[in-house]
Amino acid sequence: MIQRIRQWARLAGRDVYAVYRAARDPRVPWYAKALAFCVAGYALSPIDLIPDFVPVLGYLDDLIIVPLGILIVVKLIPPEIIAEHRAVAAAAQGRPVSHTAAIVIVVVWAASIVVAAWLCYRAFVS
Repeated sequence: MIQRIRQWARLAGRDVYAVYRAARDPRVPWYAKALAFCVAGYALSPIDLIPDFVPVLGYLDDLIIVPLGILIVVKLIPPEIIAEHRAVAAAAQGRPVSHTAAIVIVVVWAASIVVAAWLCYRAFVS
């Protein structure tokens, strides 16, 4: 059981990198590229949109959203193209990190905090 989970995690990591590479491939349709950039950017981001310390929801994105996004993107990309990128990803060493996605997530959190503070201010001042 634990071996299957470890193998699944390795394959998911490979597929994230394959999706990242496929998003930059000119042979991939634009709609698959757009979703691939979002999924790969989120999966490779060093910051989670929902932090892991939030009970239940913190791990929900890692266990459901990312694998589901990868599955959808892989279905949208032609099989020969994703197979090519999977082979390259399997041979690659290390894991890329998306700093751009991290910045986007920080901006989303900062904007949410500003909006929440503004709403609280309006509620208490008025």
